[in-house]
Amino acid sequence: MNSLVLASELTKRPVVTLGGEAVAQIKDTVFDGPAGRITGFTLNGRGLLSGPLKQSLPWSAVHALGLHAVMIIGREALAEPAAVVASGEAAGGGVLGVRVLTDEGTDAGTVLDVVVEPDGRVAGFQVAAIEPPEHRRRTVFIPRGEGVAVSGQALVVPAEACRFVADDLPSFTAQVEIFRARQAARRNRTGQEGMERTW
Repeated sequence: MNSLVLASELTKRPVVTLGGEAVAQIKDTVFDGPAGRITGFTLNGRGLLSGPLKQSLPWSAVHALGLHAVMIIGREALAEPAAVVASGEAAGGGVLGVRVLTDEGTDAGTVLDVVVEPDGRVAGFQVAAIEPPEHRRRTVFIPRGEGVAVSGQALVVPAEACRFVADDLPSFTAQVEIFRARQAARRNRTGQEGMERTW
């Protein structure tokens, strides 16, 4: 896993063709919560007086998600807005501000931002966490987990994900890798146990 980025950091990042032409800038990141992937971006024009474009950028047309620009092959990569936001599962900013609950019913805080990997996967969420017993709030990063449920009211993550929180993105990268390795090992054990029962 390379460098992680917050979805909010992508806002206003220029969209540039491989030929060097700046064709737009990112307005919002749109993602499919249950699938845990970015579906694309809504766009603004370039310049001070430019507003929203009537085009969007599907994730499939992104050549590279760089530190300073989103690269596309050419202007023809831009598409109708429905190509990005038509999915009933897609939710742009709809997850921001919703409660994070574990699958065991514990309130873990509220979503502040979405953590994105360079390949478009959602690695996790930046959360304003509640810390008992004083009920102080602090900002942490929590892995997404598989089978996460997202609605307008709540985001449900595995309780185990709360053991892999981090205070910053660099240390969160390592926590996500450990969390995924443990989930994969658990799936493998469950699969082997199921095979043994069938014999």
